Amino acid sequence: MIRTLEKPLPLSSRDDARWKAVVSRDASFEGQFYIAVKTTGVYCRPGCPARLPKRANVRFFDTRDEAERAGFRPCKRCKPDQPSLGELHAGKIAQACRLIETADEAPKLEALAEAAGLSPYHFHRIFKQAVGVTPKAYAVAHRNKRVRAGLPVSDTVTAAIYDAGFNSNGRFYANASEVLGMAPTDFREGGAGQDIRFAIRECWLGWVLIAASEKGVCAILFGDDPEELRRDLQDQFPRARLIGGDKSFAELTAKVLAFVEAPADGLDLPLDIRGTAFQHRVWDALRRIPAGSTASYAEIAEKIGAPKAVRAVARACATNRIAVAIPCHRVVRSDGGLSGYRGGVKRKRALLAKEADSGPARRKRLI
Repeated sequence: MIRTLEKPLPLSSRDDARWKAVVSRDASFEGQFYIAVKTTGVYCRPGCPARLPKRANVRFFDTRDEAERAGFRPCKRCKPDQPSLGELHAGKIAQACRLIETADEAPKLEALAEAAGLSPYHFHRIFKQAVGVTPKAYAVAHRNKRVRAGLPVSDTVTAAIYDAGFNSNGRFYANASEVLGMAPTDFREGGAGQDIRFAIRECWLGWVLIAASEKGVCAILFGDDPEELRRDLQDQFPRARLIGGDKSFAELTAKVLAFVEAPADGLDLPLDIRGTAFQHRVWDALRRIPAGSTASYAEIAEKIGAPKAVRAVARACATNRIAVAIPCHRVVRSDGGLSGYRGGVKRKRALLAKEADSGPARRKRLI
């Protein structure tokens, strides 16, 4: 992950921080600044493996152009005037993603590695670091995305399956429920024929919508307008039968409301979780964060084995529709600050404060 110096520091303090990065050969500062050595007339990347110069002979520049205008020439070892290894890898991974997305069938690992000019092992490793999932998982996720987009507009379910790149009905139907959250025909018809029971109630956080399919709770949404919450659910299942909660649904509603009041007690109800393989990995990690604790987006990315997929983790949190049960409110920025939350940052802050009060006296930051 590329680090940034968040607040402007006094020049001396900023240079001291940069010098520490140079001493530790910290390549994560790649592109943030360049180091120049007065005695050699050469400028380098922060992580250059060349012999460490004396601090008194060092100047720092924000860009390579500034260094060259000051009369310094590029180092022949780290070659700061050429694309970095990370930039080269990013281009190769982007090309591989395009190959996967445009192929009729998922390309083999060996074919992708050959196109990138890398060994299969090396390609597999840097692809997972950059994207957050393996090439195979990326191909599966993209194929699932294509079939979800194709089902509503295809002439038949079979046509959508083959157009998406599946080479047999059986391979798709084996995981259809996990991919779509319902039968393919029901998905193709926008949830037509599926019953989604729901209730909208007031709680200490304002209005909350609770919805459940036959499989389990499929939505816990917070908002300020009951009608807007209902429309949000309708958008998710445009042709499903939305049925207002009756007496038989009241028990489930009461359990969810009690859980929202005291998340540490847990929710003893099945969940109907719908999303991609990567989203499921993120959401599973979120469910492992104890009440009264927090984790950063970077920590979650590290936990799922995708340390560079911080933005993808943030997107997965943003698309979570089962609030509190999948506790995306427990994910914070690396500096501890609160960022976006589907139910609003105020609700996120209130949930964390309540959990901190009812949990350990000092909130831990762990997974």
